[in-house]
Amino acid sequence: MKSEKYSYNPFETAQKQFDRAADMLELDQATRDLLRSPMHEYHFTIPIRMDDGNVKVFRGFRVQHNDARGPAKGGIRFHPLETIDTIRALSMWMTWKTSVVDIPLGGAKGGVICDPHHLSPHEQERLCRGWVRQLVKNIGPFSDIPAPDIMTNAQHMLWMLDEYEVLVGDKYPGFITGKPVGMGGSQGRMEATGYGAIITLREALKELNIKPESTTASVQGFGNVARNAIELYHRMGGKVICVSSWNEKDHCAYSYRKKEGVDLQELQTISDHFGGIDKIKAQELGYELLPAEAWLEQEVDILIPAAIENQITAENVNRINKKVKIVVEGANGPTTNEANSILEKTGVFIIPDFLANAGGVVCSYFEQVQSNMNYFWEKDEVLAKLDAKMTAAYIAVSDFARFNNLSMRESAYVISVNRVAQACRDRGWV
Repeated sequence: MKSEKYSYNPFETAQKQFDRAADMLELDQATRDLLRSPMHEYHFTIPIRMDDGNVKVFRGFRVQHNDARGPAKGGIRFHPLETIDTIRALSMWMTWKTSVVDIPLGGAKGGVICDPHHLSPHEQERLCRGWVRQLVKNIGPFSDIPAPDIMTNAQHMLWMLDEYEVLVGDKYPGFITGKPVGMGGSQGRMEATGYGAIITLREALKELNIKPESTTASVQGFGNVARNAIELYHRMGGKVICVSSWNEKDHCAYSYRKKEGVDLQELQTISDHFGGIDKIKAQELGYELLPAEAWLEQEVDILIPAAIENQITAENVNRINKKVKIVVEGANGPTTNEANSILEKTGVFIIPDFLANAGGVVCSYFEQVQSNMNYFWEKDEVLAKLDAKMTAAYIAVSDFARFNNLSMRESAYVISVNRVAQACRDRGWV
């Protein structure tokens, strides 16, 4: 029998999670069939002329899971190990994510199999424009709105917006979110996902009667989500003692520990824009260099997986220190179903991914609204709206979980799936 590490399929995980919620809601077969699979899938090739004159062909995807509650919404990943099943799972999770925070959007996801570390800026621009050319008839500001994800950024989004506007012959700043501020982007967008995760953590700590300043945390990842989560957590009084980050030169990850607490600004000065930390400089600054999964084993109160999916599994879950009380899923799908069950049995409080990291799509929605009306809010207003939306969503999930004796994940799924199923019924689809 294959180990979970090699047999893990994120789409199967997403479907199993949905099936459990569907059973609890007693959904009819037609609704289950409709919501269990994506509405549309686009697979395509993108031929790009590289800087050396040769042509290289990349594979791209866009999956639209469901748009019953509003236009599909979801990011675009550039990743060398991207798979269609990962994109399918992420599109489904986006449907539940927009639903659980109650914004009028559906779920989608896109990606390209590539490694931007090895592409020049000009090659990345051609790839972005090529992705839009393949999909221009199937995405748009009122049907499917893309956004940044792993290894894509504001510049990539601006290239995509420009290509879309050239092709359709008009200005549509609401076509895509995550744009640079000043070019239709929203204040607070960079902070939103990480801040949203910590806002849910703040509410969980209140519920558990734990003071933030008495807690410590270990974080996987050092990209945009992780950095902003660390920043707000530190402002709340907590202390991060370990961070895990990918090292492109060695093609592996390392964990960096400083028991007296990591210095966020210090680490940012020795990391690249993908979040990779220079291991030599980190050691010179007094950080212990540890194996990749060491972040999981730290004697802390809180674990924040904020990198990629499938990181806490049945194979490594028992390595989590018994002191850990809370797992905040900053990443999408970081915990497998088997590992989730083990953690719940040991009393670990899990804030599920599509609630914890929904701050990004909430602020994307804010950006979409601002772009469409061509009127932009100040940063304080954006972050206040984000706090209100995330706090309300957390309390709704927590109250429902407590009243119905469910876990936070089960509660979030039941709420979100029920909202989407009702929208499908109201539209007469089922």
